[in-house]
Amino acid sequence: MTTLPDRPNTALVVLDMQQGVVAEAHQRDAVVSNIAALVDRAREAGAPVVWVQHSDDRLEKGSRAWEYVPELRRREQEPVVHKSFSDAFDDTDLERVLAAAAVGRLMVAGAQTDECIRSTIHGAFVRGYDVTLVSDAHTTEDLTDWGAPPPEQVIAHTNLYWKYHGGPGRTAAVAETKDVTFSG
Repeated sequence: MTTLPDRPNTALVVLDMQQGVVAEAHQRDAVVSNIAALVDRAREAGAPVVWVQHSDDRLEKGSRAWEYVPELRRREQEPVVHKSFSDAFDDTDLERVLAAAAVGRLMVAGAQTDECIRSTIHGAFVRGYDVTLVSDAHTTEDLTDWGAPPPEQVIAHTNLYWKYHGGPGRTAAVAETKDVTFSG
């Protein structure tokens, strides 16, 4: 029910599953496995898979830490969007990539829950996209030393509030990997 006209397609957006981002992430291996399953399912359905890759002063473009985890392999024809802000739409070509593929519905997975995931799902929603957050396919590191709740609480809270998020003409949803479909 996206507000974007003539955008019937669904895409999987994989955010920042880079070696330096998820090295210490909560349930890293399970999240990577779930994302790999989503990528396979999207490819089988012919749905676009869009890879988003962050760089900044602490995550230098081209470094080993900047590279995607080896378990997740991008195909040559799958677009990669390079970003340097939390919201994957800010100062990137993500909107152009999605428009070219007639995408109005997003399945979002990746890292970090409390920064880039939250910023991007909100950014997509305010731009008119239907946005499903894949509840068991996003993660964050332990930031309790800086006053944040433990990672499992950050993830649970994000899933909870996104499940009840709403707005005119578009939908927000939460689904487990096993329930994600790329049609309709």
